[in-house]
Amino acid sequence: MADTTYTPPKVWTHDAENGGTWASINRPTAGAREQKELPRGEHPFQLYSLGTPNGQKVTILFEELLAAGVSEAEYDAWLVNIGEGTQFTSGFVEINPNSKIPALLDCSGETPVRVFESGAILFHLAEKFGMFLPKDGAARTECMSWLMWQMSTAPIIGGGFGHFYAYAPEKFEYAINRFAMETKRIMDVADKRLAETRYLAGDDYTIADIAAYGWLGGFVRGESYTDAATFLSVHEYTNLMRWGEELGERTGVKRGLVVNRDAPGKIKERHSAADIDAVLGA
Repeated sequence: MADTTYTPPKVWTHDAENGGTWASINRPTAGAREQKELPRGEHPFQLYSLGTPNGQKVTILFEELLAAGVSEAEYDAWLVNIGEGTQFTSGFVEINPNSKIPALLDCSGETPVRVFESGAILFHLAEKFGMFLPKDGAARTECMSWLMWQMSTAPIIGGGFGHFYAYAPEKFEYAINRFAMETKRIMDVADKRLAETRYLAGDDYTIADIAAYGWLGGFVRGESYTDAATFLSVHEYTNLMRWGEELGERTGVKRGLVVNRDAPGKIKERHSAADIDAVLGA
């Protein structure tokens, strides 16, 4: 049997033909690849995103704010097609130098403010409107701890498990086993915490839940990476399932999940509540 063990070279070089779902756009360099401005709508907030787990966090929060009567949180949500490399246009890079969705332009003040990274956007909006984030003390610290916990787990679930389970050009047993183990450990952390409290940060629903639901909610719904929920036996995490099913019934969550998704029953862009009403039958 031929030896297929990979021996790393002394100096790594980029192999553009390494295969995989995202091989055509991934490069080891940052910055704009095309000069192109982003569209701008009429609302105070301009969101440039895609309905991936990270993108869903922000649209869910916007819809939660609007459902709570915060009309100042009106937003335009523009689709960023990461498969076509829209995230590498000059307009997008000006908002997020890291070329990752979501990216937000807060135009509610005299000077537009850019906000990038989903956790930072959630914190910015929650603090701005004084909702879904405890104001001070231990409760605020607990919420921020769980928010940062979620941000640290996303690369494990997505770039680790999701990549090798669903997107890599070949199935590598070691990589899948490694990241499946880590993903299940993350779910176990959430499950044990949710055995103690209704929500991640305590008795109140916060941006920590919204952030975590972006990634864990897909597994609860059985949507992540085709049948990954079965592969990971997600149903065994009963507290996580209870939490995910409860959040999935919230109006803001239902509405936020359909935005920036090019599929039946979803909407590519959102410029008014009517756009979502049209697909949800509201």
